[in-house]
Amino acid sequence: QVRLVESGGGLVQAGGSLRLSCAASRATNAMGWYRQAPGEQRELVATITRGGNTNYADSVKGRFAISSDNAKNTVWLQLNSLKAEDTAVYYCYARLGYPNELTYWGQGTQVTVSS
Repeated sequence: QVRLVESGGGLVQAGGSLRLSCAASRATNAMGWYRQAPGEQRELVATITRGGNTNYADSVKGRFAISSDNAKNTVWLQLNSLKAEDTAVYYCYARLGYPNELTYWGQGTQVTVSS
């Protein structure tokens, strides 16, 4: 089991920036963020592994940056050049376990971008 505590999010104008953070209660294999807009499916935004490998959705490449501190079991997502279509609930997730890997979710944080 792992507990994920998210912070950040809020209301920002288009072109602005926000920073999300997510702290896990124990070490994980990978952490990242999904988002879900109203009426849409949850989609992967960004992932970072414990080894530092990152992966981004095409829609956020060049605008969002994920980083982590393994010693703190914390991941950050820097959201820059925000667009109205980035409006969604952002969910932190963590994968852990070996050999069977399980996924755990945070409570979600709202990001609203006004145009």
